[in-house]
Amino acid sequence: MPQTEPTIEAEVVEIDGVAVEPRPAPKQTGRSEWNSWQSWQGRVKELDARWWPLWLVLGFIALVLIVAVAMCVAVFWITYKIIMGLTTAFLSLLIPGRELQRR
Repeated sequence: MPQTEPTIEAEVVEIDGVAVEPRPAPKQTGRSEWNSWQSWQGRVKELDARWWPLWLVLGFIALVLIVAVAMCVAVFWITYKIIMGLTTAFLSLLIPGRELQRR
């Protein structure tokens, strides 16, 4: 049965002769900060100007994807129309017209 060494926990007070400052306690949110949500009302409608390169790149990617999907749909639609037209043309050669059926 292997023995595990005990873990020693210690607070660092000094490293290489330099005193280490303790981290400040996290700031508690007060009731006055909770009421500041109303100030977001006008900011939500506007995009932050710092992010415009990201929106530009994402918009370009979205545009490319939309055009690619539209081109694929157009190719399939045109192929379908051509195949249906050729099928109808060949079948019309085999099936007699209405004028011949009335006689």
